[in-house]
Amino acid sequence: MQVRNLSTGKQYYSKRRKRFEKDLTARSLTFTCYQRYQFLSKDRTRKWLIEALEKNRQLFSVDLWAYVIMPEHVHLLVYPQEDGKTVSRYISKVKEDVGRKAVQWIESNASEWIPKITVTEGKRTRRRFWQAGGGYDRNIDNPKAILATLDYFHENPVRRGLVNKAIDWKWSSARWYAGENDVPLKMDKSLPVFKE
Repeated sequence: MQVRNLSTGKQYYSKRRKRFEKDLTARSLTFTCYQRYQFLSKDRTRKWLIEALEKNRQLFSVDLWAYVIMPEHVHLLVYPQEDGKTVSRYISKVKEDVGRKAVQWIESNASEWIPKITVTEGKRTRRRFWQAGGGYDRNIDNPKAILATLDYFHENPVRRGLVNKAIDWKWSSARWYAGENDVPLKMDKSLPVFKE
């Protein structure tokens, strides 16, 4: 779909990615803020995301196995409890909940950002918090790949130089896996125990 950014006048094509809903398989998901703006660098917005992840995993029967919230993107490892399109609906609702709150906040408190997030898609004009498209979405059914994904998520803030150790980043499941109880979001205990 052709999209035009109102602040720059540039036009680009937004790819629409097809998701493969392989029932009862873990899914590694990544989605990004619009234009990679660091909208998730504030605790306020990260808390909105935590709330949306928690509320909607109950509604859509999705287990959350791992996550990391970076300043401009999110990684999730989820597992659907039921057959069907639960994961896509879950992610759509999470993104919708956070995007609505964030755009309302921007409109009231940071109006200088409105031209930067306003786009025209065909005849429709809208404000974007998330990058259009499906993001990265991968089915994982290999135990080694699941464990590698957990490590990759948790080490992301370390690789970026945000912290020295994965457990120092408050906005990931690393601290929960290290046995900490005071965490923003607890993981579902349905992750199988894998023997090396």
